[in-house]
Amino acid sequence: MPRAVATGSAADFIPPRPTLTKLRRAAAGCRGCDLWLDATQTVFGEGPSGAAAMFVGEQPGDQEDRAGRPFVGPAGRLFDEALQSAGLDRATVYVTNAVKHFRFVRQELVKRRLHKKPNAAQVRACNPWLKEEVRLVKPKVVVALGSTAAQALLGNGFKVTQHRGEVVRSEWAGAVIATVHPSSVLRAPGDVREEAREEFFRDIAKAAQFLRSAASSTALKSSTALKSSKAVSKVSS
Repeated sequence: MPRAVATGSAADFIPPRPTLTKLRRAAAGCRGCDLWLDATQTVFGEGPSGAAAMFVGEQPGDQEDRAGRPFVGPAGRLFDEALQSAGLDRATVYVTNAVKHFRFVRQELVKRRLHKKPNAAQVRACNPWLKEEVRLVKPKVVVALGSTAAQALLGNGFKVTQHRGEVVRSEWAGAVIATVHPSSVLRAPGDVREEAREEFFRDIAKAAQFLRSAASSTALKSSTALKSSKAVSKVSS
């Protein structure tokens, strides 16, 4: 039975010998923080195990909370466009959020649920899920979409404004590239929105280029090792 009170950490709900499927199932009953009380459901990550790229947002939005899938609303559509522009297929990448439940405030007059940034305790409580996702997927690069995701991966002192688009090393997530959340592009004033969109697309393209460079380097090392092996075989014979 799911616990009825918040325990303070998702670590209490990580199953033994976890797989992504087991994690997703266990996360549905997570009570690590209090966000489950009002959210419709847990929105866990999706994508293939072994994906070369992982994209981490802040938290599910209103549409994601209802659908149970990450990045399916307006920000998700912009994200998909950026992936396509960079030559990446959404089906081949892993997409998740730093926080798995939707935090919001109700606007009673129009019956809307307005996004509210998760606090530090909620991000910290949810971090074990993200760490397990990274450990199991083993991405070559992790792209942090927004400051909440970046700080969940790189620490509270990290500033996207200072290191946007740079490859930064995380102690447990490997290579990380931080950029803005696509929702911030949609909120940009009309006169600068196109520029914000282009800059966001460039950041996603940097991640794609990082993957291509990593793949080329791996192929070169494999080729060199094969040639060396053949040379040794000739000398031995």
